[in-house]
Amino acid sequence: MIDWSRIDTVLLDMDGTLLDLNFDTYFWVEYVPKCFAEKNGISIKQAKAELYPRMHAVEGTMDWYCIDYWGRELDLDIALLKQEVDHLIAVHPHVTPFLDGVRGSGRRAVLVTNAHMKSLELKMEKTRLAGHLDHLVCSHDFGMPKEHPQFWDQLQSRESFDPARTLLIDDSLPVLRSAREYGIDWLLAVHKPDTRRPAKDVEEFDAIESFRDIMPDTVGT
Repeated sequence: MIDWSRIDTVLLDMDGTLLDLNFDTYFWVEYVPKCFAEKNGISIKQAKAELYPRMHAVEGTMDWYCIDYWGRELDLDIALLKQEVDHLIAVHPHVTPFLDGVRGSGRRAVLVTNAHMKSLELKMEKTRLAGHLDHLVCSHDFGMPKEHPQFWDQLQSRESFDPARTLLIDDSLPVLRSAREYGIDWLLAVHKPDTRRPAKDVEEFDAIESFRDIMPDTVGT
């Protein structure tokens, strides 16, 4: 899937790519509705019926990813609630050796996430992955998610890269399509973003089962 001799930069999504999406799935599908139900004196079933349509309505926008937005909308301390279940935050297998291999080969490993900065900070604190990356980029700094065509121009201004020599690994198909439209040549999806759920249909994209399958070689080989 990868010709490492043609890649200088590796852009990596966080949730569902480096980290198991199970944390986020449980948090938004189960824990937030539970807390919302308790706060408002309604059943969890009623809470889900109210919350799910509101979530889907902003999917793919900055609001969808924004902890502060959901805090205002739901009158809940979302950052605090995430800390209450942060024991579920987990790194996918072979991620750390992969990141170390990328950097050890002379290439750059850059985290590029739509996650809110508060969520990013919590997950880096729990996983210690920041020390294995060259740079962390949060789309909230640009005011637009990775799905937006202009995001990649903004990223280019922050983290200079050659699209023809860049690999993006992301579990979001809309993000991969946006990156492809921008001209990033090397794109990989993730078969199992959430280890508790069935493998994902990655449609037209190649995808990894494990980071062990694409360990980088050394520079110039």
